[in-house]
Amino acid sequence: MQDTQAPALPHAPADHPKVKRGKVGVLLANLGTPDNYDYWSMRRYLSEFLSDKRVIDYPAWKWQPLLQLIILSKRPFTSGAAYKSIWNHEAGESPLATITKDQTAKMKALMAARYGDDVIVDYCMRYGNPSTQSKVDALVAQGCTKILFFPLYPQYAGATSATACDQFFRALESVKWQPQVRTTEAYFDNPLYIDALAQSIERAYAAMEKKPDILVASYHGVPQRYLMEGDPYHCHCQKTTRLLKERLGWDDTQIITTFQSKFGPEEWLQPYTVEEVARLAERGKKSIAVCAPAFSADCIETLEEINEEIRESFEEAGGESFTYIPCLNDDDAHMEALASVVQNNLCGWLD
Repeated sequence: MQDTQAPALPHAPADHPKVKRGKVGVLLANLGTPDNYDYWSMRRYLSEFLSDKRVIDYPAWKWQPLLQLIILSKRPFTSGAAYKSIWNHEAGESPLATITKDQTAKMKALMAARYGDDVIVDYCMRYGNPSTQSKVDALVAQGCTKILFFPLYPQYAGATSATACDQFFRALESVKWQPQVRTTEAYFDNPLYIDALAQSIERAYAAMEKKPDILVASYHGVPQRYLMEGDPYHCHCQKTTRLLKERLGWDDTQIITTFQSKFGPEEWLQPYTVEEVARLAERGKKSIAVCAPAFSADCIETLEEINEEIRESFEEAGGESFTYIPCLNDDDAHMEALASVVQNNLCGWLD
């Protein structure tokens, strides 16, 4: 192990604060999680999330009274019940928190194998805990003079990747000696990511007695207006599906792209997953599989919305067999893909 302190300079006064040897920090970032599923925990989390101008860009004078007086009076109860249904009660945390910790542990091992103790890996959440600010402060305190910030969203969107980066840069405002920083690119077309997705689908299909009629690639939705204003998310999602289809050797009849989690009165990216699975059942597609390529880890939108609400929509319309294929989570192929993104972005700093 290297000495964590740089050697004292001969001209430095005796009371000069010690300076840690320079390290490189890798900070993984995910969306966030409430601390618990009780009303006040849910209200704090939802207030932070839904007050983000990147997520809901309505004027504050119009949106905040509606949010604080109406939405946050009721939604914490329904969202809390949804979280309770998927909660990791043994660990006392949401599945997203558990999985992100597991991903971080594997990334630490991969970075240690390549770079020794020159790289420090940690994680933060855009909303909730651990906060971005706390983790930036911790990395700086450990002597990181360079930090690579990695939002764990395969496809770029202003409401996910950009707001995570916004928060990261805000956290740097309070740092006396700012480190050099980099942010990673979206990895929606990374060959290792596409291959990891394909492997997960191939494994799931191999375990089934009968192959599904169609695979639904369900991505988190955003308002259609965002696409028209220049957000590339829709295009990134479509390309991910196309590359996945090509890697699997399928044709257009075997996979479709849909969008879930619509919120509010605006038109969002379509087709909506919850409606499309019902249409598939009505058209004779009685056996379907659903995957969620926009999520790096299983969370409320996959474990509850897809595996419960969307499943129910399909079955009520006459569907017979519904299979949810889990997110890549800390799968080894997925972690190798994420590690390749990190290594590419560390070039010039370490290699």
